[in-house]
Parts: sequence; C-alpha cells; structure tokens
Amino acid sequence: MKGKSLAWALSATLAGLSLGATSAVQADDKFVTIGTGGQTGVYYVAGQSICRFVNRDTKTTGIKCNAPASGGGVANVNGIRSGEFNFGVMQSDHQYKAMEGLAPFEKEGAMDDIRAVFSLQSEVFTILARRDAHIANFDDLKGKRVNVGNPGSGQRDTLEEIMAVKGWSKKDFALAAELKPAEQASALGDNNIDAMTYFVGHPNGAIQEATTTVDSVLVPVTGEAIDQLLAEKSYYTKAEIPGGVYKGNDNPTPSIGGKAVLTTSAKVSDDTVYALVKSVFDNLDRFKKLHPAFKDLKEEEMIKAGLSAPLHDGAVRYYKERGWM
Repeated sequence: MKGKSLAWALSATLAGLSLGATSAVQADDKFVTIGTGGQTGVYYVAGQSICRFVNRDTKTTGIKCNAPASGGGVANVNGIRSGEFNFGVMQSDHQYKAMEGLAPFEKEGAMDDIRAVFSLQSEVFTILARRDAHIANFDDLKGKRVNVGNPGSGQRDTLEEIMAVKGWSKKDFALAAELKPAEQASALGDNNIDAMTYFVGHPNGAIQEATTTVDSVLVPVTGEAIDQLLAEKSYYTKAEIPGGVYKGNDNPTPSIGGKAVLTTSAKVSDDTVYALVKSVFDNLDRFKKLHPAFKDLKEEEMIKAGLSAPLHDGAVRYYKERGWM
C-alpha cells in the first residue's frame, strides 16, 4: 500500500512537471494575427501564405500565425490601430492615408506608429459589368445598379475618391450596393446588380467566377477626371488588366492601380517582424507559386515599391543582413 502511494505521488509529480513544462512553452508562444480581406481575394491568400511559412518555424521562433478574413484594407488599418491585428494587408494609399490622418482616417488622426514591412502584388481598380447593361466607360455607371463595396474595403475608398473628382454621390446610382467581395459575382450573375467594383490583383477568383457565369465586360477607368486624380494622388498610378485573363475580355483594360503592402505597428517587436520577414524571403520562390498574382514578385521591389510609411526596424534588420540595404 505504501509502495502504491509512493508510486502515485511520483506519477503525480511527473505529471505536474510535464504540465508545467507545457504551460511554459505555451506561455513563450507568440500569437500574431494578419488582417486580410474577403476569401475570394488575393489579400486572403497573401495572409494565409505568409502564415504558412511563419508556422513552419514555430518550434524555432515560438511564433504562431493566423490570417482570418476581414473587411479589407481600411478595416485592417483600424485593426492594427486597435490591436486586433498585428499585421494587415492593404493598398499602398491606405498606408499613406493612415500615416497622415487623411480620409477615411481623419477622425482617428495621424497614425505615427504605422510601419511598412514589404509590398506584394500590383493591384488594379477593376469594374466588371454585365454586357447587357451597356456600360462601356465609367460615366455609363450613372443610373445603374453598382456594388460600391462594403465599408472598410479598398474598392469602396477608391471609388469614393473617383466619385469626388467627378462630383458624383451615391445618389447618381440607381442602387449603391454594399456587398462584400465574395457576394459580388453571384449578384452580377443573378442580375441583382449591373456592375461590380474591386481593387485587386489579377487573376482573381471572383472576377473569373463572374465572367464564366454571365456575359460580362471589364470597364476602362480613364478620362480627364482620372488624369486629375492621378496628378493629385501620387499613391495611384496608371495600370491595366491584361487581356485574355478572363473569358470574353481579350484586350487589355486601362485603369488605375497601386501596390498591396503588408503593414504593422512599431508596437510589434523587432524579433517578431524579423521572424515573419525571414520566413517569407527565405522561401520566396515557394511563396510566389501560391498565387498567380505573386509570380512576378522581386526582392528589390518588395522592400521599396509602394511603401509610403517607414520600414519597421525588424524588417530593416533582415534586409541589411541580406545586403539589400
């Protein structure tokens, strides 16, 4: 009996030590969250892909990463500001606007601690319309049923900037829908809207879905008002959607665009940012294969292009180690 009691005590002690060790490991783990976008968009793929490589190194770094779907670029800025997200994917213009406290962030004020990590794919402001809606250019959207995008999305913010230089308001549309990216294609196919908007890298799943389910056309975004916008807003550039990427759209479609950028806060530790950057750039060839929009990524461009906020010190450390800075 005495022997059994001794054995039980020893077992309990070992179990306690084991539990304590497990708890210690869990306490050392760092959980980071990346704000992305809708599940049909490239932002979501980007966040999931980054986490894929970060989580391969968890045993070494103690960092665990997740990348949930979110409302998009504006929502990701607000998530980083509030601490909901440690990182966020966003348009290059949102990084700039957040840093300067410009609309749609004027109420919150300038975000002094916003930091750039690296840029990703080029993005194009995209309008896709049902062919039977007879929308040949941006001005033809007047009086039509248009999805302007959910609040907090990049497409919504960019469309509102275009509308501002044209002197338009939502009242100029027969319907200004606020559908999320994942809801747009089916709404277009079901004839609930005449046109959908998206600020996205190409090829894109939602655009592919829409063009294969309904006869639809990509709409050029050009004209004097667009030229004025480009002159006033340096974070936008002329861009185009390549021809032949989507069914029924064989010719290139001119528009405006920018870069998708991974952004964080100075509050995130140097070691955490360094580990994330290292996990991506040490596996960049593999990363580039995870979505067609990533195939043309180049290290020298990713650490400079589209970055309108200061680089995080943790990212700088890695780039200097590689001799890129």
